[in-house]
Amino acid sequence: MNKNRSLKTEILFRLVIPLIFFVIVDAVLSYFVTLHYVDQAYDRWLLDSARSLAQEIKVRQGKAVVELPPAALEIFKWDEQDKTYFKIISTEQETLAGDKGVPEPLSPETDWSHPVYFNDTLYGEPVRIVSMLVTLDDAPERIFIHVAETLNKRQAMMTDILLADLIPQIILVILTGIYLLSGLKRGLQPLHILAKHIAGRSSRDLRPIPESHVFVEVRALTDTINDVLEQLTQAIATQQRFIANAAHQLRTPLAGLKLQAERASRSQDMQTVKPALVQIQNCADRMSHLTSQLLILAQSEPINGGYELHAVDLCELTRRTCIDWVPKALQRNMEISFECPETALFVDGDDVLLRELLVNLLDNAIAYGYEHGNIAVKLDQQGMPRLTICDDGPGIPEREIPKVFERFYRIPGSPGNGCGLGLAIVKDIAELHNARFKLGRANAQGGLCIELDFNT
Repeated sequence: MNKNRSLKTEILFRLVIPLIFFVIVDAVLSYFVTLHYVDQAYDRWLLDSARSLAQEIKVRQGKAVVELPPAALEIFKWDEQDKTYFKIISTEQETLAGDKGVPEPLSPETDWSHPVYFNDTLYGEPVRIVSMLVTLDDAPERIFIHVAETLNKRQAMMTDILLADLIPQIILVILTGIYLLSGLKRGLQPLHILAKHIAGRSSRDLRPIPESHVFVEVRALTDTINDVLEQLTQAIATQQRFIANAAHQLRTPLAGLKLQAERASRSQDMQTVKPALVQIQNCADRMSHLTSQLLILAQSEPINGGYELHAVDLCELTRRTCIDWVPKALQRNMEISFECPETALFVDGDDVLLRELLVNLLDNAIAYGYEHGNIAVKLDQQGMPRLTICDDGPGIPEREIPKVFERFYRIPGSPGNGCGLGLAIVKDIAELHNARFKLGRANAQGGLCIELDFNT
């Protein structure tokens, strides 16, 4: 498609070209209709001429003769535009009067019960001919009259009628085209105003486009643009909140790192330096964990078209992830059990993000579960693939469940050095994979049980 196509030109062509086509069709139909009626009118005159000749045929002694005075012949042939020829023949005497070259009907099966009309040429000119049979009571022979006339009057009348019909239509097409062009220019003016309005905005101005002067047909476009602007506004606001929260969370370990570094630099004894180094290491570990979580969170955000999902064996992925986290669980004397169907369990997803989801759930279960506790990981197929991870820790109070999915939110008094991003990451990745997320108690004594239902 030509990128320089004009909407105005497109609409104009779509309106004017059919109009020109209809005028051409009308001209063709007018030509044949006019030809029919012009031939009909002049054929009557041509037949009248043949009948006037029939009146000049007399019978003398049983034979037909033509008595045509020169004055009458001159009157018969007089015409300002056309030439008239005639021929009167008899079946017994052949030519009685007129021009022998006048053509006759060639078909032997000609019906002579009525006059016969046909076109032919005479002396190199096209002519219209009428032939008729004359029967005389006193003469046994059959007499035929053939009258030919050139077509100048017919063509002149055809031209006059067609011009009278076509010239107003051509003028109408021209005037209609001019009117449509000016009308389109006025009609498309609001689009140009809208384009100038949008072009004149700054990159920070994401207000909705006003629709007070927008056509109904264009409102679908402006509504779509306004929806995109609203999404951009929300995305920018979310990004700004994310940056502000990330800066706030990074500030604490950085301040601790700086403080411990200053403490270590003032100490002269290695024994007093070691605690500061331990704190520096803890701060560095926390910052590393926070940075990793922030990167994963940012990676899981582009939900609309950000990833191409493909079939992932959830059983195999979960098994490998659990095996990788067994050493960390053993550090707290915890056991990880894993249960899945014998057959592969496929879901549409991104294996990297699904692994991060599992990593965060296992990390939370290990970090907040009781020592010497158990973590049960189960996969089953109940209409759709379901992943369940349960621990026997203190669990999450019901009043805190709506809050734990918020970024950087931690339950007051929670142990460990978490940054409040784990479940937020899990929520974003679950939404990316169109999975339903549910938190509940693992048993009557407490614990936390997380269920994820995947749509295949």
